[in-house]
Amino acid sequence: MSLSLRLPAALAATVLAMPSLSAQQHKPVQPDYAAAMHREHAAETPSASPAALVAPRMAVTGESVVYATIGGQQITGYLTKPAYYRGGPAVVMVHEWWGLNDNIKAMADRFAGEGYAVLAVDLFGGQVATTPDAAMTLYQAGMRNIAAGEENVAMAVRYLLANGATAVGTVGYCFGGHWSLRTGLAAGTSVNAVVIYYGAPITNAQDIARLKAPVLGLFGGKDTGIPLDSVRAMESTIKKAGQAVTINVYANAKHAFANPSGQAYDKAAAEDAWTKTLGFFKANLK
Repeated sequence: MSLSLRLPAALAATVLAMPSLSAQQHKPVQPDYAAAMHREHAAETPSASPAALVAPRMAVTGESVVYATIGGQQITGYLTKPAYYRGGPAVVMVHEWWGLNDNIKAMADRFAGEGYAVLAVDLFGGQVATTPDAAMTLYQAGMRNIAAGEENVAMAVRYLLANGATAVGTVGYCFGGHWSLRTGLAAGTSVNAVVIYYGAPITNAQDIARLKAPVLGLFGGKDTGIPLDSVRAMESTIKKAGQAVTINVYANAKHAFANPSGQAYDKAAAEDAWTKTLGFFKANLK
């Protein structure tokens, strides 16, 4: 006897419309990266790590600049560059989930000391967190409107190009690592190199198809917030899209091993990642 004869018509239609148990079991589960980051940073505060205290290799000058207007609101970032800079390679830097704080500005200064104009963007509307709970709230808000975020970072790239940049790279940490890649997606051919420090991977082929730059990814083998299988899936998707990608996994490093504002700093991994980042930018921007 058919299902529709044994059950009331409305109930039968509901049951027939439900996916099978097998289909439910095989449906991909999207990681809750906000919760994962809260777990990874649960015991941390955004105090300066050794990476944030390293002085730039040469004199730099920094200032606050308005680099975008979105929805009628001006967006202010931190622009730093070598004192001699009159144009040349540039970098968009995206902050951690703590926001655009002094530690991120110090890291921007350090990149500027290597000869780059660096624009540290703000995706949190001027807000800065000092606790994991507050940071999680900002993270979730920053991920709620991807289109607005992509407009923000794309305008940052355009700002640099309009102010003397001859080539633009991107770099970001954690939340910013994800958005470093999204900057490459949003700005397309205007971005020449993308560096991801332990950011949530993007594996959607339609999104990755917008990428026009090579990628360097730097991840920790003991990072329980960013599963390595998702990193490898991203790597595969980027390769299939025809872009060069290099993924470095530091086997004993945790999440945020190069964190300029946390307590998970791993000196050996962070210094090697710094060297690789500079080499990558030199090869693709200078």
